[in-house]
Amino acid sequence: MKSDSIDRRPSPPAALVIHPGDRNDGSGRVPAARLAEAVSLARALDLDVREAFIVPLRGQAPSTLFGKGKVEETAATCRGFSIEVVVVDAALTPVQQRNLEKAWDAKVVDRTGLILEIFARRARTKEGRLQVDLARLEYERSRLVRTWTHLERQRGGFGFLGGPGETQIEADRRLILDRIVRLKRSLADIRRTRGIQRQARKRTPFPTIALVGYTNAGKSTLFNRLTKSEVVAKDMLFATLDPTLRRLSLPGGRPAILSDTVGFISHLPHELVEAFRATLEEVREAEVIVHVRDVESPDSEAQGLDVADVLTELGIEPGERDRRMLEVWNKVDLVPEGERLELAERAARAGAVAISAETGEGTQALLARLAAMVDAGPDLVFRLRPSDGEALAWLYQHGRVTDRTADDNDGLLVTARLDPQALGRFEQLRPGALL
Repeated sequence: MKSDSIDRRPSPPAALVIHPGDRNDGSGRVPAARLAEAVSLARALDLDVREAFIVPLRGQAPSTLFGKGKVEETAATCRGFSIEVVVVDAALTPVQQRNLEKAWDAKVVDRTGLILEIFARRARTKEGRLQVDLARLEYERSRLVRTWTHLERQRGGFGFLGGPGETQIEADRRLILDRIVRLKRSLADIRRTRGIQRQARKRTPFPTIALVGYTNAGKSTLFNRLTKSEVVAKDMLFATLDPTLRRLSLPGGRPAILSDTVGFISHLPHELVEAFRATLEEVREAEVIVHVRDVESPDSEAQGLDVADVLTELGIEPGERDRRMLEVWNKVDLVPEGERLELAERAARAGAVAISAETGEGTQALLARLAAMVDAGPDLVFRLRPSDGEALAWLYQHGRVTDRTADDNDGLLVTARLDPQALGRFEQLRPGALL
């Protein structure tokens, strides 16, 4: 009789998650939802979350963020649950992080460090890994720490102590700066290549549609639904990081290019916005931006504001967003049946489309809206020979044909909408066809 095999995989680190409930936060978010999001981030890193709670803050202690009593109380919790990692859902200074680690005898990770760790694990392409590495090094540079292994820190000396500690700090500083220079050089090469690819796409008259939204809003599920692809889509924060582009068939037969981008999140580390700027240029260059929102989330409105903030940081101002952005209210299948009609009416009044990417409900209406947005130009009339099927097929493929009738001279009058680039190409193919 064979003995049962022994699972020798290491157990995930025991974690405690704390959300500092700063009364001056001003975000309008529900503290319980913020805590739940922090727990999801910790679990996305495979941490074993054994306890999680909100800590109201009357003020911030410069040395530890929390007051002395709360620090001691949390230390007892760490001992009671054998906590190895404490996640603080806020930005900690290096001094606060160091002092809390001493007080709690556990590794302390703030929100920025946690998100950077997740991105480091999820990035798959060479560009994605380089971008994450650059963001992590920019984060580490102010802390003079090493994170070459998972969630570990090695610090040198501090204060006015001399000896090996200061030598290690200087070595760390040189290593980090040297790697930052190399990574920026490599990313500059990738940006040039991406720019060439983008210019090549512009020469083909296919409009580009970019999906943006808060992480876990359902962008990848919608991307798969519209393009019949199999991009990773899970009920998990930051399930996908690397951008994906696929061909999309709009009503009327015209193709477009659909781009799925990294999900946004509140207090997205500035290092990540800078590092992923080249990737997110796909959003800035897109003809249409589709903002996917999770209407089932209690923080849907606040999440929408977070996405708007990141778009502004990318240089897409509110006026420009109003012109070329479409809101999609996703996950209506999770809304109670009796509230769906009211939700659809509110979406219509707001100029949005209510859908379920999971079931496909509302996606045909979404495609029709997208087709109207990418073909928002004036109606143009072309006279073609009835036998010129090649020209007619070209108009269907590269524009939006709204009408076709026979004229009195045995010709075919075709009414279509083309963007200026496509119109220029068609006039070269069929000079004089435009009336």
